Amino acid sequence: MIIGFIGLGTMGAGMANNLQQRGKYKLVVNDIARQNAQRFIDAGADWAATPKEVAERADVIFTSLPGPVEVEGVVFGEDGLVHGVRPGTAYFDLSTNSQDLMRRVHDVMAEKGVQVFDAPVSGGPHGAASGKLAIWVGGDKATYEKLKPVLDSFGDQAAYIGPIGTATVAKLVHNLSGYAIQTVVAEAFSMGVKAGMDPLDLWKAIRQGALGRRRTFDRIADQYLVDSYDPPAFSLKLACKDVTLALGLGRKHGVPMRLSHLVLEEMQEAMNRGWGHRDSRVPMLMQNERAGVKVAVDKAAVKAVLDADKG
Repeated sequence: MIIGFIGLGTMGAGMANNLQQRGKYKLVVNDIARQNAQRFIDAGADWAATPKEVAERADVIFTSLPGPVEVEGVVFGEDGLVHGVRPGTAYFDLSTNSQDLMRRVHDVMAEKGVQVFDAPVSGGPHGAASGKLAIWVGGDKATYEKLKPVLDSFGDQAAYIGPIGTATVAKLVHNLSGYAIQTVVAEAFSMGVKAGMDPLDLWKAIRQGALGRRRTFDRIADQYLVDSYDPPAFSLKLACKDVTLALGLGRKHGVPMRLSHLVLEEMQEAMNRGWGHRDSRVPMLMQNERAGVKVAVDKAAVKAVLDADKG
């Protein structure tokens, strides 16, 4: 089986590496920057100059791209996938994307005998590298089951969600919920610090509550608690795109989303500060500024708290 992989950035590189090393598949790779592909070429992958070339050679195609604009270009552009795909090919888009676009890609490719799947992933760069990755999949179930071993070579939690477009909805709900939670956490945490609590003591306390025992608050340890947003685990620019997509879906279905729009406003204000390249939790800094507090716990102290749970 020949696997085509387009998009070898932070997420794509980890997934493609696991496909190549664990799955032992022959890879044909493409990226807007050829240097990103060199490590895969050195390990035996073939280079394709265009997405069309990838499509002409691959049995299964994966794309891992920033968002809908890039996916649309790779699929429908002058040298796009649509101009080279063969009947019987399967195409999985691993990006966080637009439901409408994925349905359009599905319908166009179906006329060419190609099965299309929206297959967004969750786990961040560490998950992509380690293979500890959730993969939501929407599309034809029989084809999914046939190709699940391919997905299992780079993700440990591949799950069939439903018809085309449903996986995109699941991912957008997941991401939007996370960013809404972080906005509320910033409000409440800054209040606690201003009320006199030491940030580390406050964090240790709330982790023991009902929500804390579910480890909801552990997620703030890597960036917010230690005041470290560079380099990003996931950039604010991409997070802002995800929330915008989710709100667009809400508008389409007439769903009131008051808090979620406030989340986007926070993100856009941070973007206007030039923080788009920083970690997606960086808008939490603005709440600290508004509250007049500083949260910057020593990393070793945070690690000690987390390590104590393992003992």
